[in-house]
Amino acid sequence: MDAAPETYNPWTVVNVVFHHLAAQGLHPVLGGADPGAPAAELLRALGIEPAAEGDRQVGERVKKHLADIRAAVFEGPDSM
Repeated sequence: MDAAPETYNPWTVVNVVFHHLAAQGLHPVLGGADPGAPAAELLRALGIEPAAEGDRQVGERVKKHLADIRAAVFEGPDSM
């Protein structure tokens, strides 16, 4: 079985880089140009498919967590 392709939200990359530069004492400024496109190209160069919905693994964890909550609420021993 092939694993699902890795996906990541390009804006997460922008956020990480922005905070990294700020931590180094630099003063990055957003504006003028959309950094999302270069961030998406960087992800592609790393073999990761940019996706607006974000990191596939985070999405899978959220789905599992919601399924656990549904099971606890609607399928618990007292629900019968």
